[in-house]
Amino acid sequence: MSLVFNTLPGKIAVSALLIVNLTACQTAAPVVPSNSGAAQPTAHNNFNSVLWYQTSAEFRANAIQTYRQATDLLSKAKSDPSWTVWPQTNAANLPAAIIVDIDETILDNSPAAAQDVLTNAAFSDASWDRWVSLAKADAVPGAVAFVNAAEAMGIKVLYISNRACTVRAGDNRTCPQKDDTLNNLKAVGIQQISAAQLWLKAEQADWSSEKESRRQLAMQSYRVIMSVGDDFGDFLPNVKKNITPAQRAALVDQYQTHWGSRFFMLPNPTYGSWDTILNQPKQQYLRGF
Repeated sequence: MSLVFNTLPGKIAVSALLIVNLTACQTAAPVVPSNSGAAQPTAHNNFNSVLWYQTSAEFRANAIQTYRQATDLLSKAKSDPSWTVWPQTNAANLPAAIIVDIDETILDNSPAAAQDVLTNAAFSDASWDRWVSLAKADAVPGAVAFVNAAEAMGIKVLYISNRACTVRAGDNRTCPQKDDTLNNLKAVGIQQISAAQLWLKAEQADWSSEKESRRQLAMQSYRVIMSVGDDFGDFLPNVKKNITPAQRAALVDQYQTHWGSRFFMLPNPTYGSWDTILNQPKQQYLRGF
C-alpha cells in the first residue's frame, strides 16, 4: 500500500496517524505456529479402521465378551446331543467340535494392515505371505483361553481358514503357510493342536474362499456345536458376492437365535466381505440426515 502525503499540516498529521495504526494492526496480527515438521494424518482408506482395531478398549472388550459367552456355553452345547450349528443327520452319534476362523478371530494380523497404512501401500499377496511367514501374530483377546477350554473338555477345534496354500520361491513344501500358521498358533499358547486340524484355502482342489465345502466335510465326522469368525462367510454360504447389504441383513435376522449361542462374531472393520460386496462408488451406501 502507498500513501500520498498532502502538504497541509493537518493532513500530514492524519496521514501519519493512519500509518501508525496500520503498522500496529500488522504487528498485532496473531502468528500461526508452523506445523510443517509434525506428522500429518495419513490419507490411507484403512487408517481409522486399523487404528480402532489396534488401540480401542472397545475392540478388546468386545472380543473378551464374545469369547466369554462362547466359553460359558461349551458344557451345555456338548452335553446336548441335539445341539448343532447347521442341520446335521446322525449328529447325536458324532463327537462334538467347534469351527473357528483364524485371521482376526484367533490371530491378530493388524500389524500387516498397519504396515500398509504406514507405507501407503495397497494389500498384496506378496506382503501378506511375508507376514504369514514370520509367524509373529498375537492372539485376539480371549481366543486362546476359549480354545484351550474347549480342547480340555474333549471338544475338537477345527481351524477353517482362507489363508491360502501357495508355493514360495526356494521352498519345496506344498503349503509352507500351514507350517507357519501352526507355529504361530502354538506360540500364542494354544496347547492341543495338530496340522490335521488346520484346513487352509486351496489345500484341496475344492477348498475355495467359499468355506461351505469344508464345513460340510467337518459335519461328516463331527457334531459341530459352534462357529466363531469375523466375517459373515464364516457362518453361511453364498454371502460374499452377488448379494446386497439388505439381503445380508435379512439373513442375520433369519438366524437371530444363532447369534450368541451357535454363531459368535468378532468385529473386523479393516477388511472382509462387508466391504467387497459393495459397488462403486461406495458413498452411495451412506445415509445422511
